[in-house]
Amino acid sequence: MIRAALGLTAGLALGAAAAAWISAGQVAGPALAIVQPGEFVGRTATFVATAETPGAEFLTLTAHIEQEGTVHPLFSLDDPAGAALQQETDDRLRIARTFDRETHPDLTEGPARIVVAATRPVLFGLRESGSETAVDVTIRLTPPRLTPLSTLHHVRHGGSELVVYRVTPADAGSGVRVGDVEYPGYPAAGAGIDGRDDLRIAYFALLHDQDLGTPIELYARDRAGNEATADFAHRVFERRFRRSRIPLSDGFLRRVVPGIVAQSPELAGEHADNSTPPPELLQIYLLINGQLRESNRAAIRTLAADTAPRQLWSGPFRQLANSQVESGFADHRTYLYDGNEVDQQVHLGFDLASTANAPVRAANAGTVVFAEYLGIYGRCVVIDHGMGLQSLYAHLSSVDVAAGTPVERDEQIGLSGQTGLAGGDHLHFAMLLQGRPVTPMEWWDEHWIEDRVLRKLREVAGAPAPR
Repeated sequence: MIRAALGLTAGLALGAAAAAWISAGQVAGPALAIVQPGEFVGRTATFVATAETPGAEFLTLTAHIEQEGTVHPLFSLDDPAGAALQQETDDRLRIARTFDRETHPDLTEGPARIVVAATRPVLFGLRESGSETAVDVTIRLTPPRLTPLSTLHHVRHGGSELVVYRVTPADAGSGVRVGDVEYPGYPAAGAGIDGRDDLRIAYFALLHDQDLGTPIELYARDRAGNEATADFAHRVFERRFRRSRIPLSDGFLRRVVPGIVAQSPELAGEHADNSTPPPELLQIYLLINGQLRESNRAAIRTLAADTAPRQLWSGPFRQLANSQVESGFADHRTYLYDGNEVDQQVHLGFDLASTANAPVRAANAGTVVFAEYLGIYGRCVVIDHGMGLQSLYAHLSSVDVAAGTPVERDEQIGLSGQTGLAGGDHLHFAMLLQGRPVTPMEWWDEHWIEDRVLRKLREVAGAPAPR
């Protein structure tokens, strides 16, 4: 009986061991994820992957590229190959490295697969459990190609220009880079040049605060991250900007500061009303004229993302009817209080005065992308004209349109006023390229539009461009 019991016990033990062995073989392997690259791999690429298992205890962890039957190693625990290995949590490792033509000279253009594999110990190290993940990629090693096509590119300080060019492959992002500012190109079909998928149009500017010698070049960046640049013939011309001195009165501060504070969330910690002492009003005014001004300009720049990829306007833009220019573009202003200099700012638009509550009309056709109160601009409307070009109308007493509304040239959008940082009833009008102010004078000029825009489109299209 004892012998039978021992046999039964041994049998049960062997059965339990067998069950444990089988169960261990069914334990999931490490959780693996390939974070980078995406669909394309370029001349220089970044590989990022994560691997997760209890205690970050791995027997093996490898990564490689498979192409045409050849394995190109990227990483292994035994040979990190220049990769950075970081323990993100108790259980998860992060692998990151760059690779290029120098580290992997045998890679060729075309399809490939990136594979990550790992094993971890189970059953006290008597067995192991593995897993694998992979992503298919396309390797691109040839940089994009750029060919400028238009001629006579003349840009004045603070002004706009247009270039037409060819880019391949057609899915490469491209445009004009002026210093560190990029102006995207748009398919030429959006300006009426059909049947040419590789043609692009880019409006660009030499901003008022950029040097005349700022580099100007075409750029292209394909989906694999390969980048190319190309020069194109251009000339820059100096423009002198006016300087003015503006005295600040207590009456002006009492009139404008409380209203702006009340409607600007950025100034939630400030308080101002008619009983606020002038020195305190002045300090809040300086916040408005400086920090809030920059915040408002940053908000305006974000509206460039809402531009249409086609030209919505035609003909010259219209100045406010029967208006006089009170302040010009890029006027450098010095502000005085009690005869002392207290601030300096640059005025990036035109102040146009007509009668009080004068009808304000769209300078050209487009789509309203903003119609709200905006800090120093008061009640403000921004109209998108396509391909990064927008117009701004500020200090309005009332607004007749809403965001998303299409408008025609000369359609009324509101009434002039003195909301925001306005000394009297007028319209602050600005033209924007990719959210950055440029002088409106060129866009008001029929001859400039003919020479700088329409002529180039006709030359490239080989037929009259739409007027």
